[in-house]
Amino acid sequence: MAVGVHKLVTAAEAVARFVTPGAVVGMGGQNINRCPMALVHEVARQGLGDLAVVGCNLSVPLDILVACGLVARTEHGSGNLERYGTLFAWRRAAEAGSIEVRDHSHLAMATRFAAGAIGVPFMPTRSLLGTDVLRGLIDLDIARLMDFDGQPIVLMRALTPDVSLIHVHQADPLGNAVIEGVTSHEVDMVRASRATIISAEEIVPPGSLGERPERVTISEAYVSAVVHQPYGAYPTSAYRRYDFAEDEIKAYQAVARAGGAEFDHWIRRYVLEPERFDDYLDLRDPDAVRRLAMSSSMRSML
Repeated sequence: MAVGVHKLVTAAEAVARFVTPGAVVGMGGQNINRCPMALVHEVARQGLGDLAVVGCNLSVPLDILVACGLVARTEHGSGNLERYGTLFAWRRAAEAGSIEVRDHSHLAMATRFAAGAIGVPFMPTRSLLGTDVLRGLIDLDIARLMDFDGQPIVLMRALTPDVSLIHVHQADPLGNAVIEGVTSHEVDMVRASRATIISAEEIVPPGSLGERPERVTISEAYVSAVVHQPYGAYPTSAYRRYDFAEDEIKAYQAVARAGGAEFDHWIRRYVLEPERFDDYLDLRDPDAVRRLAMSSSMRSML
C-alpha cells in the first residue's frame, strides 16, 4: 500500500476498486459500536457477491449483506445485536444452508488476525481446548491440536482478508487514522489485510496528526482508500461523537425479523436505491433530528 499518496475518494470509487466478488471481507466495529455502515451500503449497492465476511461480532452490516444475497460464508465469534436479538437474515440463511457458517470464539478470530498481522502461518493458543468449536475448526483445517512439552496446544491458522472495512473518527488524506475508544480486533485485522478502506467522521489536513503521533491508531502504510463520511456508522455509535440510535436499531430488527416482502422493501428503499449514504441518512432522519439527539446523548455521558 502506498505511503505519502493522497487516498481520499468516494465510497463508490473505493469499493469498486478494492472489493471484488468472492473476496474475504474483514468487518470492523462491534455490535452497536462504530460499524462501517456507509461502506457496507456501498458494497450492497454494487452487488458484489459470493463474499466471505470475517470478524468478531458481526452485527447489522453482515445482516444487510446477507439480506442482499451477497454472502457465501461467515467466520466470526457471534452474529447478534445482544439485547436487541440475533441477526435474523443471517440466521434464516444459516438455517436454510444457503451460507456456510464457520463458528469461532472472539479470541480465536483475534488470534487468527494476529498471526496474519505479523506474517506467520499460525498462532499458538490454549483457547477452545475441550470444545465442540475446536473440533469443527480442526475438521476445516483452520485449527490443529498438538502436544508441546506434554501439554495440549492449539495452532490457529492465520487469516488475511482481501479487504477490510473500518470506520474511524479522524483520518488524513494519506490514510493515517485515529480511533477513539475500543478497537477490538481491528488493528491486527487491518495489518493482516491485503487492502483496507476506511471511512472517517472527519478529514484533517496532512501532517496535522504528526503533532501527536501517539493518537494514530492505523498507519497510512496499511490503508488503501479514505472516504469522508460523517455519521458513517449510523445507526451504531462512534465514541465521543454520537450514541447509537436505539429506535432505529429496534425498527431494523422488527422488519428483519418479519422478513418476506416487508423486509425486501426496506432493503431496497433504504440500502439499494439511495445513491449515497447521505441520501439514506436523510430518508431515515429528515432534518437530522435524530443525529443531533445522538450527538447530544454522547456528550452528556462524557
